[in-house]
Amino acid sequence: MESINFEIIVFLLVAGFVAAFIDSVVGGGGLISLPAMMLTGLPLNVVLGTNKVAGTMCSITSTLSFLRSGKIDCKLAACLFPLSFIGSVLGAYTVRHIPSEFLKPLVVILLVIIAIYTVFKKDWGAESTYVGLTAKTRCLIGIAAFGIGFYDGFFGPGAGSFFIFSFLLLGFDFVIAAGNAKVLNFASNIGAVLTFIYLDSVNFQYGLIMGAAMIAGALAGSRLAIKSGVAYVRPLFIGVTSLLIGKQFWDLLMK
Repeated sequence: MESINFEIIVFLLVAGFVAAFIDSVVGGGGLISLPAMMLTGLPLNVVLGTNKVAGTMCSITSTLSFLRSGKIDCKLAACLFPLSFIGSVLGAYTVRHIPSEFLKPLVVILLVIIAIYTVFKKDWGAESTYVGLTAKTRCLIGIAAFGIGFYDGFFGPGAGSFFIFSFLLLGFDFVIAAGNAKVLNFASNIGAVLTFIYLDSVNFQYGLIMGAAMIAGALAGSRLAIKSGVAYVRPLFIGVTSLLIGKQFWDLLMK
């Protein structure tokens, strides 16, 4: 155990709470937690692994909140959970061998499409029209669960938005889509963190400090989303997706 000064502890707690408050509903908390963790001076590979420890504590908390409120399709989420888990393990392992930078342009394009589609389809996600899966949609959502899980372990930004978008396409409303997405986000987080632990790329002291604040932020954020419903989740989804787009554009321009 290394000594941590009081300022870093407070910084990690504040950043963790704010990141989890947002992430617990629509994802995108990494916009805050990852840069915050980088400012601690940890090596980049350890930053990624440590951030996943905190993120896992956030995602399990928000998953349990949505589960208790009945805002998760448990049967569907349970079927897709292993796919996101396995995809994330493979993604986290792959990032040690292949730079993730080449993904950024593709991520920007996909996020722009999601944002435009959501803004112009104003009644989308207001009410659930989900009636079950066909053979085609079962295959597509399985591929999405695995692919986004791989992406989350490999790179990460926007994974929550991609999960939610996938469930919206199936006809779920925004709140249940967010609940289902948190289950798969938890699967991808736990898969990634186990891989980073195996690769000795985790600082548990920093991760648990931020994670403790993330539990509180996740409880507050998910409860507000469940209480306020689509009127709160939809604009937050659009706002966070727009911030993700801006962040990725900035990273590309600064290369």
